[in-house]
Amino acid sequence: MSDPARFIDIQKVTKRFGSVTAVDAVDLQIARGEFFSLLGASGCGKTTLLRMLAGFESPTEGEILIDGQPMAAVAAHRRPTNMVFQSYAIFPHLNVGQNIAYGLRKERLPKLELKKRVDEALEMIKLSGYASRRADQLSGGQRQRVALARALIRRPKVLLLDEPLGALDKKLREEMQLELRQLQESLGITFVFVTHDQEEALTMSDRIAVMSAGNVLQVDDPHSLYERPSCAQVAAFIGSMNFLKGKVRGRENGHAVVEAEGLGTIRAEAVAGEFGEGAPILLAIRPEKLAITDSAERAPLDNYVGAIEGKIAAASYLGDRSHYYVTLPGVQRPLAVAAQNVDRETEGWLQSGAPVWLSWQPKGPILLPAE
Repeated sequence: MSDPARFIDIQKVTKRFGSVTAVDAVDLQIARGEFFSLLGASGCGKTTLLRMLAGFESPTEGEILIDGQPMAAVAAHRRPTNMVFQSYAIFPHLNVGQNIAYGLRKERLPKLELKKRVDEALEMIKLSGYASRRADQLSGGQRQRVALARALIRRPKVLLLDEPLGALDKKLREEMQLELRQLQESLGITFVFVTHDQEEALTMSDRIAVMSAGNVLQVDDPHSLYERPSCAQVAAFIGSMNFLKGKVRGRENGHAVVEAEGLGTIRAEAVAGEFGEGAPILLAIRPEKLAITDSAERAPLDNYVGAIEGKIAAASYLGDRSHYYVTLPGVQRPLAVAAQNVDRETEGWLQSGAPVWLSWQPKGPILLPAE
């Protein structure tokens, strides 16, 4: 019996296309019933890895096991997987029911059993009564649901999803994210999801592997990935992050004392490795961990520390929140600050060139290796 924590076991898998290494000695273990995302920019190797799981590509080196079984000699159509593509691949000459039933055509099921399976699939994707609807009569979201049902009707152990929501508009995409997660939880099937959208990955996943240049940089749950990135590359890719150069000056009460450009001497937490005295570091802080005030008397706000004077370089009003970019003496790039617009009176209250004071949450700054 296979280990449920290593339901999908990717062992030192490398894939080369000529002189190009698309995937480089990747080790990953995905648990049974997990919603696992491969996240990264275009060309990072995430889709190539997914295609190797599906059997559309073969590893140059390494091995892939699913439910304890090596996949090297198993053809794509015989693997316990099915795949949903970004393009939907809905057949225009078939109606909804025929599209969904397409994957069962080789099983030669009795008509009543086939109809029962299709009806169950339609109910699962909230399209009951749509069996006779033509493909060209469906919206983008409905087409994606049909593609999901067609993949799931064969009851695979693993569903592979290659940026399946990429063609949808923002609102529909957000709705489908929630529906897809609820569907996965109700079915208990292992989902492996490829995306370049970090918000999508954070919203849906149990765990996420961040990839770059064929390598896995970090594997973690969404909260840990966001709050405790292992390196500047992960920190910059997951959400927005401010980076300041600095040096470690010592330790105090379990925290590093850091001399950081623009902020002076502050305390920070090391989340990735240990840093000795004098070590160069990057001080990283999320925009929402900073607070902004328009007077020195009001800084710092409750539960914040520090009071560094700067100037507004630019401001963006986004309805529920505002983004400010603040220049500090001795800092080359403005710091991004996110502020919730909880008071109508704050609308447009800070304009370009206005003097401001920045404070930060005590646990906001973290140390990362200098790059």
